[in-house]
Amino acid sequence: MLRNATAVWNGSGKEGNGHLTTQSGVLEQTQYSFNSRFAEGKGTNPEELVAAAHAGCFTMKLSFVLNEAGFTADNLETKCEITFENGTVTKSHLTVKGRVPNIDEAKWQECVKNAEENCPISKLLKATITSEAQLTQ
Repeated sequence: MLRNATAVWNGSGKEGNGHLTTQSGVLEQTQYSFNSRFAEGKGTNPEELVAAAHAGCFTMKLSFVLNEAGFTADNLETKCEITFENGTVTKSHLTVKGRVPNIDEAKWQECVKNAEENCPISKLLKATITSEAQLTQ
């Protein structure tokens, strides 16, 4: 399975702006800029998108881990905070609240840790990154 998204940027880093489009169309030329990343401008930013991806991936993985352990959550809610310091993403912190019938605290914590370590986005954040580039006229 392959999924993709496209970023387009015009202008300088600080004064320019861009837009993001995802294959699914959920993001369709969604605006992003210096202000939406570092100030309070309208639009999204890469760190916010990573936080959404990590929260969503982790929560889905936790649901599967719980199912494998014999439990079904009534509700799972995860907040992900991405720390961006000195030009680097330094941390992704997940806070999850769950309503899971008949699970004890130890099993809950075990399932959460499993999901934290094994969701694909957690693994991605530890992955080797590659790129390729083509200069166009």
